[in-house]
Amino acid sequence: MGEPAAGVGGRGSAVAALDQFFATFYRQRPVTATFTGLHQHDGRLPDWSPDGLAAARDEMAALRATLRAAGCPADGDVRAFPDDVDLALADATLEIAIAEHDSGHFVHSNPTQWIGEATFGILSLVTRPFAPLADRLEAAQTRLGAMPRFLAQARHTLLTASERWLQRADAEGAAAVELLGVTLPAWVAQRVSAGEAPRLDVTAWEAAAVRAAAALKDFLREAHLHDSAAPPSWAMRSSAPPKQSDREVAGPELLELLVRRGHWVTTPLAELLHEATDAVEHEASRLETLSRPYGGWPAVQELLAADHPPAERWLARFHERWQQCHDAASAHGLVTWPEAPLRYVPYPAHVKDAAPHLYYLHYRSPAPFDPFGTFDYVVPGLDDLTEAQTDARLRQWNESAITLNHVVHHGAIGHHVQNHHAYRGESRIGRVAAVDSACRIAMFSGGSLAEGWACYVCDLMEEIGFLTPLEAIAQQHTRLRIAARAVADLTLHLGLSDIAEVTAHYEDRARMAPAAARGEAVRNSMYPGAAVMYWLGTRGLHQLRAEVARRQGATFSRRGFHDRVLSYGAIPVALIARLMLAEETSA
Repeated sequence: MGEPAAGVGGRGSAVAALDQFFATFYRQRPVTATFTGLHQHDGRLPDWSPDGLAAARDEMAALRATLRAAGCPADGDVRAFPDDVDLALADATLEIAIAEHDSGHFVHSNPTQWIGEATFGILSLVTRPFAPLADRLEAAQTRLGAMPRFLAQARHTLLTASERWLQRADAEGAAAVELLGVTLPAWVAQRVSAGEAPRLDVTAWEAAAVRAAAALKDFLREAHLHDSAAPPSWAMRSSAPPKQSDREVAGPELLELLVRRGHWVTTPLAELLHEATDAVEHEASRLETLSRPYGGWPAVQELLAADHPPAERWLARFHERWQQCHDAASAHGLVTWPEAPLRYVPYPAHVKDAAPHLYYLHYRSPAPFDPFGTFDYVVPGLDDLTEAQTDARLRQWNESAITLNHVVHHGAIGHHVQNHHAYRGESRIGRVAAVDSACRIAMFSGGSLAEGWACYVCDLMEEIGFLTPLEAIAQQHTRLRIAARAVADLTLHLGLSDIAEVTAHYEDRARMAPAAARGEAVRNSMYPGAAVMYWLGTRGLHQLRAEVARRQGATFSRRGFHDRVLSYGAIPVALIARLMLAEETSA
């Protein structure tokens, strides 16, 4: 697609600069490296001490200079794919990471990030069969041994935390303590007894796990979440603790950077907010219109919940709908479906109790640099439930939820197809940016395509008649929720609303249940710029498709368009649009 823009050192210099960027990126983020399928750091946890974070910041600033010397263009001058794109997105990743560090909003104030990094540092090794179990357990033991020192760094790094973030950390931490201290050691002992890791010293592994769990418990006690009556040490270091809103709001400067360099959207934030607000009103009105013949949205929700497979057919139904989605997409020529087998399975025994309390995703993207095989999409099972509990789970995981969320959005034409296109793409950034890590994706710039595509294809499957009438109304509610999340993200971090107001917004306008609304609002506060990417990406793909179809006329092909979009990998939708439309103009 053309040669890169001329730089000081030419293409070889650009490749060397990107090599240096990736080596530094994964060394500073060893848990992300494991999730990506790069295993030279599997025994390590990151250095989040004040000195370690300062050194990482200095190294990233120096890397930005290296990228510029190698010919990194300004965002407005990006032309060539993949070279210009990868240099610019690497630079954006570094600028965002530096800004996040300077903001104090993340590892300096969010205890859930520490819990997630520590816990998934272990889970990334024990639940994915990328190597013999013995090798993975040895690496996990090394990480367990590093966990007390890692968590002790929080005493000097973690400055403040809001009460809501502490409450979330409390729930996640309690589950992680039980997982590390009890459940995992018992599971490892069973695996060794079964001959799966014969050389492993079970006693030493269990001792490391118990010490790690104790360190996590100390971390929680230090955070004043468990049985200590003393305030946390970091709270005593400030004579004037910041207001709660100061701890939960990123502010307009960081939000603007995240939208401009993370999502490549240059529209002023006030204008974006106006557009998103209009979208909420439009989608809410449409939901009301579609629901009215059934008695309104609550009545539709009841009908959706009642429409579920019987317990004995429940797991099989995921597979049936996956195959039906595949066949419908093929019949309608929507996209080239890569060879990427997937199966739906119950949670592994060693995580099923902890998973609901952790950031344990049902679909966690396959590691792009690990060997591909049949991918396990995990769902809660129905074993050991009472009749009432079984009925409640079936109502929650009903036909609509199976189809829209767990098949179309995640396991089939959505994330799974998009990921496997990205892994075969030319962009080095695009291959890895949307990899799921401990608490969020690897690079912020991957979000608008990854989530935008997964939401867009739900619209696409409705377009070809794949959804039932009730599922189409459920999809309309999703559109409303996507727009409402954009409004929440923007208003919260611009300082125009607080978490209580965002929660009310979700309940009143997005028609979300109270618990879901509270949870969503708290996560919005933790990760600025993340909720708006669903709306930006989905809207951007619809707009791009309409424009390409207009230009190509009778020659337009949905499969050709979608394959072309996905060929760029997980890079911002706005950037994909710029590149594609420039190619259309020059063709």
